Amino acid sequence: MAHHVQSLIEHYGYFGIILILVGGIVGLPLPDEIFLTYVGYSVYQETLAHIPALISAIIGAAGGITLSYYIGYKFGLPLLRKYGSKVHITEQKIDFTKKLFEKIGPILLLIGYFIPGVRHLTAYIAAINNYPYKKFAFFAYTGATIWTFTFITLGKVLGEKWHYVGLYLSHYSIYVIVLFIIIMLIVYFVYKRKNLSK
Repeated sequence: MAHHVQSLIEHYGYFGIILILVGGIVGLPLPDEIFLTYVGYSVYQETLAHIPALISAIIGAAGGITLSYYIGYKFGLPLLRKYGSKVHITEQKIDFTKKLFEKIGPILLLIGYFIPGVRHLTAYIAAINNYPYKKFAFFAYTGATIWTFTFITLGKVLGEKWHYVGLYLSHYSIYVIVLFIIIMLIVYFVYKRKNLSK
């Protein structure tokens, strides 16, 4: 992974970061968090400058999720169901994200980047549900900034130990996902209860 990313950065620079993240967010099977952590490591090594690397990552993530929204808006759920399996987007993931989005759409757009499989679907589902673009853009682009900043900073801070992120993600990602769902459900029920009490 490191060798391929290093070659990509050497050949395409910051534009390579944008391309990889656009592809990853749209649904290509790319290890986005590991890639971002390596970008942070490259900042640590001073191969890349911190601010341009972060801006490139935000543009890539925002560009990818915008493209996903456009595809969902233009072609709808049938296209996703027909071709989703080719980019590891299964029927189960589609149904799960759709139900979750109906309950906590804005929060999902904001923090869904941190859940592999879900971040690839939130924009499609938002568009299919006719979620207003302005609201979508606000939450999705804010989430893109938080997500890219988190993993690039992790890579920069960890330095030579940047690869630990990949190890922890592969071993503990399921626990992170379960914890995230529990937190989101708590937030949803608290919010709903406050609205009912008004």
